[in-house]
Amino acid sequence: MTETISIERDGRGVATLWLDRAEKHNAMSAQMIAELHGAARDLGADDAVRVVVLAARGKSFCAGGDLGWMREQFEADPETRSREAARLAYMLQALNTLPKPLIGRVQGNAFGGGIGLMSVCDVAVGDAGALFALTETRLGLIPATIGPYVAARMGEARARRVFMSGRRFDAGEAVALGLLARAVPGDDLDAAVEAEVAPYLDCAPGAVARAKALLRGLGPQIDENVIAQTVAALAECWAGEEAPEGIGAFFDRRKPGWQRG
Repeated sequence: MTETISIERDGRGVATLWLDRAEKHNAMSAQMIAELHGAARDLGADDAVRVVVLAARGKSFCAGGDLGWMREQFEADPETRSREAARLAYMLQALNTLPKPLIGRVQGNAFGGGIGLMSVCDVAVGDAGALFALTETRLGLIPATIGPYVAARMGEARARRVFMSGRRFDAGEAVALGLLARAVPGDDLDAAVEAEVAPYLDCAPGAVARAKALLRGLGPQIDENVIAQTVAALAECWAGEEAPEGIGAFFDRRKPGWQRG
């Protein structure tokens, strides 16, 4: 039984994995991270599933990491901080290595970790009215565990345009950055997702899985060493001075000490 996600299957073998924490703009809590990891494992092992669509309930695709969960890490011991950062990192790896096509359906806004979820999809299509941002540095954090997937999706040169600044960008720029394959009016989003799903139903599922694994091997290597580096980087941010100030300012509805203007 899951509480933060839900899964729907149709008769064709298409499974829709819903982020189902609409009241929190689908911010990723510890529970959601665990449930997403479990869903990736189960869907990957289910021979009846041919394609997975990653979608979200409510107004937002994903607001990023749950700030309450992050705040808990400030008082945690180093081992706990590393363990929690690793949970996020390995959930993303599980989705990235899912042996099924993963199609992102992005409605509303996607910030921080929401960009990471988009980046582990094989294809993401989005609402033309959506907004995006890698907001971590505004909170005294860095896009650490999502970083390898964002860099793989955008390429370093394009990622530099948005990776550190925290600025918001629209769906048109998301397409130009390679984050979205297409941006369409909201009423056309389901049709755009279906256009990505349908071709896979004519393909041999084993061949699709092998082709995806081959392509991952030919691209940037996101291995245990890379994941360990990102886990350490996030845990170090949680242990520093800027993250407590940035997230504290968010909860206090004030500007952090470094903000000018």
